[in-house]
Amino acid sequence: MHQRGSFLHSIVLSLLIACCGGGAHAEGIDGVWVSDAAVCQKVFEKKGNRVTFVKDADIYGSGFIIDGNQIRGKIATCTIKVRKEQGPVVNLIAVCSTDIAIDTAHFVLRMDGPNKISREFSGLPELIVTYERCSL
Repeated sequence: MHQRGSFLHSIVLSLLIACCGGGAHAEGIDGVWVSDAAVCQKVFEKKGNRVTFVKDADIYGSGFIIDGNQIRGKIATCTIKVRKEQGPVVNLIAVCSTDIAIDTAHFVLRMDGPNKISREFSGLPELIVTYERCSL
């Protein structure tokens, strides 16, 4: 199981690297996030009241959706179990699953403004991935 857990952890990290300012509040992280807002319509589509990924979303950019206690990526879905706010930084512990495995992941998100967020990686301070909020 440890090997499968490590594999899923790698997938989740890859998903949010390549796919996931002022006083932030945990609900401020809710939304549709994309690596480049100019390609939002090529990564996501709205079907009724639900936002989903388009078939070839990864060709145009990466992104993820945070809705309450759910984080959805192209290949993984996570349920947030713990949220801890420290100023503009929101730490999340989530249980993530793909079609092949389940693992626990730690997400560090920094609100850089109402429509910008950065994903920081524990142990890799030089690796920061930024995202912009999509409006669909």
